[in-house]
Amino acid sequence: MADRRRPLADRLRPTTLAEVVGQRHLVAAGKPLFQMVSSNTVQSMILWGPPGVGKTTLARIIAHSTGRAFHELSAVSAGKDELRAVVAAARRDSGAARDLFSLNAPEQTAAPVLFLDEIHRFNKAQQDFLLPFVEDGTIILIGAKTENPSFEVIPALLSRLRVFVLENLTEDDLRAIIRRGAALLKVTLGQESLDFLAAFANGDGRAALNLLESAAELCAQESRSLSLSQIKNALQSKHLRYDRTGEEHYNTISAYIKSMRASDPDAALYYLARMVNAGEDPLFIARRMVIFASEDVGIADANALVVANAVFRAAETIGYPECQINLAHGTVYLATAPKSRESYEAYFAALGDVQKMGNLPIPLPLRNAPTSLMCELGCGSDEIGGDRLPEALKGRRYLVRNR
Repeated sequence: MADRRRPLADRLRPTTLAEVVGQRHLVAAGKPLFQMVSSNTVQSMILWGPPGVGKTTLARIIAHSTGRAFHELSAVSAGKDELRAVVAAARRDSGAARDLFSLNAPEQTAAPVLFLDEIHRFNKAQQDFLLPFVEDGTIILIGAKTENPSFEVIPALLSRLRVFVLENLTEDDLRAIIRRGAALLKVTLGQESLDFLAAFANGDGRAALNLLESAAELCAQESRSLSLSQIKNALQSKHLRYDRTGEEHYNTISAYIKSMRASDPDAALYYLARMVNAGEDPLFIARRMVIFASEDVGIADANALVVANAVFRAAETIGYPECQINLAHGTVYLATAPKSRESYEAYFAALGDVQKMGNLPIPLPLRNAPTSLMCELGCGSDEIGGDRLPEALKGRRYLVRNR
């Protein structure tokens, strides 16, 4: 009975790499994580990928398959005290192993795995605290992220971690997972229902299993065959309607950005409220605001980028619930600001020429001149009038000012 109370996704969690569905570029024979586990040469790492693709599962398998203690923390709620406890336990176990080793024990205790979900939620001081213990091998740190780690993981820590990119599960992967779940729940699915679940989950195995489980709970006990209509009825759950990797997620952020672009603060605030109410990561929203400030407001209001960056920093340091006020502040500012895409369009026009024509010779007067010979050749004189573009691009204008 106790096992039935666990979510279906947890009950179906693989315990070996061979059971993992998807991520073959990492777990198949000869691939990086397979090699690590088979040779027991585990390194600290970040598993970067969307929700529901197996980051936590892989961390557990790596630890258990190599005989390591496994400590799981969430950066949302954990602090230095929890980190100190993990480090103290690692040192204690290592010390005990050394004592035994001196009495002809076969080997020392392997460093434990600390799995840190949403590692980007740790501030700089917390990440700095981890550095020496990752450096000296006291712990094997496995961080999980849904966003690019270079945005929020400090360079000193990131340089000590290998980054593995996990991919969305394919629909074939999801069908295999759904079939396993249906077998465990003792329900049957027609092809139409199976295809719908696989498509709706949008690469997220956990979302697929959550919906399957919800539909099974609504299914009449006398009928253990799930119809498409029963599955769609299960979608009435508020949480499932806003899956952070599903279609509604992308629809809402798209509506939010387009409302700001149209200078409609009311609509922008409404879509912001929907995201905040659904528990969307505030840094995801703030990051889009920073991009919008340069892409859409641009040089029409240079302060927009300052405001957007300040909102991002506030969301990073304050968090929910208070940072929703900062997000609203930034949203109204960006929505009501004048708009200009001049710098955005000018840059990508220049980038197009770079990609098309390669590295054209830079005019001699614009080059560095560290030697007398280069000065004699005309380098570094700064005496150049008119066009400073390479010869092949003379007369090319990227920035076209709207008058």
